[in-house]
Amino acid sequence: MICRLTGLVGGIDEAGRGPLAGPVVSSCVIWEKVPETKNGVTDSKLLTEKKRVGLFSWITDHALSVGIGMASNEEIDAMNILNATILAMERALEAAGLDPDVLLIDGNRGLKNYPKARPIVRGDRKCFFMASASIIAKVVRDRAMDAYDRIYPHYNFKQNKGYPTGEHRAAIKEFGITPIHRKTFRGVKEYCAR
Repeated sequence: MICRLTGLVGGIDEAGRGPLAGPVVSSCVIWEKVPETKNGVTDSKLLTEKKRVGLFSWITDHALSVGIGMASNEEIDAMNILNATILAMERALEAAGLDPDVLLIDGNRGLKNYPKARPIVRGDRKCFFMASASIIAKVVRDRAMDAYDRIYPHYNFKQNKGYPTGEHRAAIKEFGITPIHRKTFRGVKEYCAR
């Protein structure tokens, strides 16, 4: 993994841009240095759920600071998913409570009001700092969707996490939409007027 940097380095990544329901979640993880043992930290999508959960605890124990930012499905509908994702990233940086020397963001956009931000496409696969943020964001979002599953059991959010699986689409067709569905997304908006 690249990103051999010194000083306070923050990594930011998000989880949940593509689902039809729930929030988009961003995480900002700030490290004083890369630990000698990286403990298998990589892009959260390449890890099993069990490994992600274990690394979540390891990261929160070893990082200098961890911040979480969310944008709700209402905010996503009001401002679009790109702007809501940037808002969630800004909230995560603020929640981290520190001003890193460098802020690495997974993706192709920085943060307007933060000149130290450097976007890196597919950074969560290339860099420890963004990979650690990817794990935190994914675990936090998965836990949120697990909680929603208990409220809306017909949609099996525990399994599909709000993504547009065949089962989820069939549940929308049969039961309609919930208050956490993204009403501007294709696959949901068709059912809003019913």
